Amino acid sequence: MDRLTRYQFVVLVGVAAFLAASAGTALTWNAMQNGGAPMGFDLNSLRTLGSPKPTEKEINERILRQDEMVVQVVAAASPAVVAIVATKDVPVFEQYFVSPFGDDPFFKQFFGDRFQIPQERQKGTVNKRVSSGTGFIISADGLIVTNKHVVADTKAEYTVFFNDGKKATARVLARDPLQDLAVIKVEKSGLPALILGDSSKIKIGQTMIAIGNALGEFSNSVSVGVVSGLSRSITATGAGIGSEDLTELIQTDAAINPGNSGGPLLNLRGEVIGMNTAIVEGAENIGFAIPVDKLKRSIDSVKKTGRIIYPFIGIRYITLNEEAAKNFNLSVSDGAFLQGDSESLAVVPDSPADKAGLKEGDIIVEINGQKIDKDHVLASVLQQYSVGDTVSIVYLRNSARQTASATLVERK
Repeated sequence: MDRLTRYQFVVLVGVAAFLAASAGTALTWNAMQNGGAPMGFDLNSLRTLGSPKPTEKEINERILRQDEMVVQVVAAASPAVVAIVATKDVPVFEQYFVSPFGDDPFFKQFFGDRFQIPQERQKGTVNKRVSSGTGFIISADGLIVTNKHVVADTKAEYTVFFNDGKKATARVLARDPLQDLAVIKVEKSGLPALILGDSSKIKIGQTMIAIGNALGEFSNSVSVGVVSGLSRSITATGAGIGSEDLTELIQTDAAINPGNSGGPLLNLRGEVIGMNTAIVEGAENIGFAIPVDKLKRSIDSVKKTGRIIYPFIGIRYITLNEEAAKNFNLSVSDGAFLQGDSESLAVVPDSPADKAGLKEGDIIVEINGQKIDKDHVLASVLQQYSVGDTVSIVYLRNSARQTASATLVERK
């Protein structure tokens, strides 16, 4: 988005995770752990054990084939990538001057009209562009997905600009309460749509293509990179949005700039693997995308019901790690530690968790046999279920293992 727009600056959860994701030594370690070559490898070394050394011609042909694939993907995908511009009526102010003494004749005989103080007053409004971002079409009848922060202003009007220069007014169908996703709609038919892929199959080092409205000015800018990391957790912040915890993200070094928010992250088959959502302020080539598998549930919900429905259990919690366990003097370092604050209770009264008997200080360690840890946070595990489902809960209270069940309700 442009400079007037909120875009996400992120704080990585855990310094160690940040270093593992961004430091060159860590990248080399990851590559070697996965059987690949360390950073700075010679292309001639890219061969399997026992295979003949590739010739320079073979190497050049491989590079050319990949270049051609990128070009083909971009050509096919670009018509389905759109710019989203927000406009709204903003006040116009004018300056005027007044005497601090008003019309008092006593002071006027000494100062006349020479002593004036500047003031400001509103003089109408003007319709102005206030933000911009990117989205991509997912159905021929005009469904478009983007980041929630791109269309966060409920008082703004949104216009979609297509690759061919045409435009259409868009309305926001739903804003996801749990992740940075929104679904909007334009009244058109026969639109080109992108194919949603399978983000569970991507691997570190895999080539990725990001397309977006870079800096809010350059439509369908393309950058190419690789998957740098998986299952990243960050806290994103931005003006007017507050902070938002985002989990299970794809980390990529494909350039993601302000304005790219909401654009697709594509594989070499041209399938959407993620949606660009965040960057690290002041860092080079550290961007994050929401995996497409996390988007599908919300998209399907909008298609079926016109809104995004999530199951709700009614707790506030901290996802434990070793540091948190030490701070709270806990015996375990995995699980969801039920903890309230000055504004929110740990367990919402009359919620499914309350009816199940959960209390502040309990640690949920399993849901239906799935262990809760940093790679399987409670919110993501619960998203696999629907409203009305009953889940089995294993939790610790004063280090004693206990069980309960709760029937999920709709998040309001």
